[in-house]
Amino acid sequence: MNHCLDCGACCASFRVSFYWAETDAHPGGCVPAALTLPISPYRVAMRGTESAPVHCIALQGQVGQGVSCSIYAQRPSTCREFDVDDPRCNEIRGRFGLPPLPEVPLAA
Repeated sequence: MNHCLDCGACCASFRVSFYWAETDAHPGGCVPAALTLPISPYRVAMRGTESAPVHCIALQGQVGQGVSCSIYAQRPSTCREFDVDDPRCNEIRGRFGLPPLPEVPLAA
């Protein structure tokens, strides 16, 4: 089960910044550059995550209710690396009034 499809709290909590060459402005990059803003000479951020209130431009739907990412296959490394195993996941879910995710037992 992909709990991210019912959540989206991370997309409305953190600045999503990453190396600019991940954008399609660089050969081999895939994140749409039009959805980013420069934050330093070498880094960009997803629009909507650069200041409060945070809401990534790629987040579709309402936090806690059937969400999706409009560029999921092209999302930046920052998003690819964050998952429900991250200790911050339940913390930010709580900020939106969402219950913590059940713990998954470790495989033997």
